[in-house]
Amino acid sequence: MKIHEIFFSIQGESSHAGVPCAFVRLTGCNLRCSYCDTRHAYEEGDEMTAEQVIERVGRFRAPLVEVTGGEPLLQPETPALVMALADRCYKVLIETNGSLPLKGIDERATVIMDLKCPGSGMSEHMLWENLDALRPHDEIKFVLTDRYDYDWALDIIKTHRLSERHVVHLSPAYGMLEPAELAAWMLEPLTDEALARGLNVRFQLQLHKYIWPGVERGV
Repeated sequence: MKIHEIFFSIQGESSHAGVPCAFVRLTGCNLRCSYCDTRHAYEEGDEMTAEQVIERVGRFRAPLVEVTGGEPLLQPETPALVMALADRCYKVLIETNGSLPLKGIDERATVIMDLKCPGSGMSEHMLWENLDALRPHDEIKFVLTDRYDYDWALDIIKTHRLSERHVVHLSPAYGMLEPAELAAWMLEPLTDEALARGLNVRFQLQLHKYIWPGVERGV
């Protein structure tokens, strides 16, 4: 498989935010989001076997590993890598953009699915069947660029009753939406319909952006 980088950092997102984590970033992505911060992973990388990847990860002595990209599900070897990591008792997260089928992913792994909002320019590429393929322990995140994205995300969450089944994160796109603005929207009174459906979402910052501002690689 083609690997862009393997590094040790603080997990910046998901319900595991703040935890030291080994990251395996695979090369290649089928989307081109407006706010993408990993364009360098579109093509750059080196071929490595699963065993070579696992050996590198083992140097960090971290129990948490995230397989990310780019888009990791573009590479057919990814499910086998995830399984091999889980077999070695790692807690494995796999971050995917939601545009490819969630097939063959080990039940022990946690999928973090990035459901693309209109502001990304890629929402039409979402594979909506993936919402039914997610397991209860999988998580969903929405990266928001403006109020339209926020209202769109809430409508999707309510329509598909996502927050009743999964942990759902709302994240401001770094440099495009001020965190305080998103926080203010989330503190607005909920409608009776939202209350009845138990709308429950989490505010999320990309912690690594604030710990290492301006650093794109290795964090």
